[in-house]
Amino acid sequence: MRVVARNWSPPDLRAEVDLVAWDGERLVFVEVKSRRDALHGDPERAIDPLKKMLVASAARHFLRHWRIPPDRARFDLVTVVFHPFQMRHIPDAWSLRES
Repeated sequence: MRVVARNWSPPDLRAEVDLVAWDGERLVFVEVKSRRDALHGDPERAIDPLKKMLVASAARHFLRHWRIPPDRARFDLVTVVFHPFQMRHIPDAWSLRES
């Protein structure tokens, strides 16, 4: 993947995308969630419908601005637990249609 933006926010929305990257022909919007340890819960559970909607809104703005067709977008989730260290990459964690 080639990262093209970090912590990207459209000027008119209170939404942010952690990473935007090209993966071949797909533009990937990546949400990163972390937890100190497993006692603080699964980071994946922090991605609720509202968070998905906010990330998707920011992504739509990015796609419109750069004139990229929505069908080239993908939403990935990266979760990190620091103690003991675990990292998961979940491609296609959700879609624009779900958001």
